[in-house]
Amino acid sequence: MDRYSNDVLAKGWQQAGRRRPATPTPVEREMVLEEPSSGFVGAVVGWENGLVVLEDRRGKRRSFPFGPNFWLDGAPVDLKPPVRVQTARDKAQEYNRTHTASGSRVGPTAPAKVALPSRIYVEGRHDAELVEKVWGSDLRHVGVVVEYLGGIDDLPAIVVAFAPERGRRLGVLVDHLVPGTKEARIVERVTGEHVLVTGHEFIDIWAAVRPERLGIEAWPAVPRGQDWKHGICQALGWPHATQADIAAAWKAILRRVESFKDLDTGLLTSVERLIDFVTEDHLDRDS
Repeated sequence: MDRYSNDVLAKGWQQAGRRRPATPTPVEREMVLEEPSSGFVGAVVGWENGLVVLEDRRGKRRSFPFGPNFWLDGAPVDLKPPVRVQTARDKAQEYNRTHTASGSRVGPTAPAKVALPSRIYVEGRHDAELVEKVWGSDLRHVGVVVEYLGGIDDLPAIVVAFAPERGRRLGVLVDHLVPGTKEARIVERVTGEHVLVTGHEFIDIWAAVRPERLGIEAWPAVPRGQDWKHGICQALGWPHATQADIAAAWKAILRRVESFKDLDTGLLTSVERLIDFVTEDHLDRDS
């Protein structure tokens, strides 16, 4: 035997005897691993708190820290926690952290602002609550106050008292704004350079909430002459004998609204137009 037959200075002599590099490998259940320092061999049955749990063929379990201290199929591996797959819920939570309910991107925190002279009036208390839930953050960001309009019959007097002008615009959101109706005729009387009235086609703002959010295919038809809200509650089997019942029904509907995605696109367009209109004279205002 010639103990000097090999050339110690041959190419690669520096790596001779070195440990093979460990390959980064995500852990998987049933993966059979060997922990060489202890000689324990077992299948992966779980992991938590930075430890992987192995179980041998006799049912004995041991926990070892993740890292480059395992062998898999005769080769060293750097065992890693599993790659986390982002679920739809994760994506929704991330979106909610970066966007408001209206879909606007959340900006840096800013100091409170003095409200603009311009205003948005909303017909109906339920309408105002829905606008606040979806667009409240946006409206506070631009400094626009939403006022409650008890009924569209009061609108002409409100416009006169408000005295709209440049820098003091008035936007109004009304229900059931379709051609030929009383609402449409009143809107024609008050609309001007500094007054914009928009609305939706529904008899009531409830119907602007997508019915699938309530687990129904469509809003029930209510016979002409019957109070719409009472008729809806009756058709859906909800309590409707008192005003408190109607209020409770609306609260249940409003809870189902999480963002603009739960609303009819016609309402979305109307509200966005109003916000753009009342802030048009203030675009150079410090944000």
